[in-house]
Amino acid sequence: MVTMLAQLGRWGLNAVQRLGLAVLLLPAMAAGTVALLRRPMLLLRQIFSIGVLTFSIVAVAGVFVGMVLGLQGYYILAQFAAEEALGVMVAASLVRELGPVVTALLFAGRAGSALTAEIGLMKATEQLSGLEMMAVNPIYRVLTPRFWAGFLSMPLLAAVFSALGVMGGWFVGVVLLGVDDGSYWTQMVLKIDFSDDILNGVIKSVVFGFVCTWIALYQGYHAIPTSAGVGQATTRTVVLSSLVVLGLDFLLTALMFG
Repeated sequence: MVTMLAQLGRWGLNAVQRLGLAVLLLPAMAAGTVALLRRPMLLLRQIFSIGVLTFSIVAVAGVFVGMVLGLQGYYILAQFAAEEALGVMVAASLVRELGPVVTALLFAGRAGSALTAEIGLMKATEQLSGLEMMAVNPIYRVLTPRFWAGFLSMPLLAAVFSALGVMGGWFVGVVLLGVDDGSYWTQMVLKIDFSDDILNGVIKSVVFGFVCTWIALYQGYHAIPTSAGVGQATTRTVVLSSLVVLGLDFLLTALMFG
């Protein structure tokens, strides 16, 4: 029993220490924003690496998720002779929940793991130490551009996911199953509210982008500088990001729609 309590205490202290290091990393990255504004190409390169290269998987996933929503929604609504509400169901599901959440999970799996592995390898090969030897702050030069790139890319990717998902639902519902085209779009326009639905989804995507990028950068920057340590850090990034996104989604949904 004493040994178990001791191990639990060590785990708790380590968790608090890691959380403290992650919190201290935030103001350090924010302090490099002014220097980043003088070198915008650093930000643009990272937006391409993080956002543009993640676009394809988000776009394909958005289309197929929308098609599945259209198919399942049609079968459910047809039982109540309410097929004309299919557009509302698809759009509300995407902009409120599935768009931000699924995009964040894809973002963590593709961009987050890449960020952690890249920075972890830079640490393992002493590239970060080399920057310090040249009087270049590695946080300003390496972490800050990636942080802002992830923060800016995530809401745009979520918007793409939702838009293509709506189109996928339209293809299944209207083209394949015969739902009236006018009813699909008209009901969506009338029932989807900007502040209650779209804006809340944007807020979720912004929060998820902030958290996923923060976790990925922290795990890479504080990874053990070995091949095994980088691999473990990459795994932790995906697992922690996924769990935090799902937990935050519940809290944000309770606050927004409660």
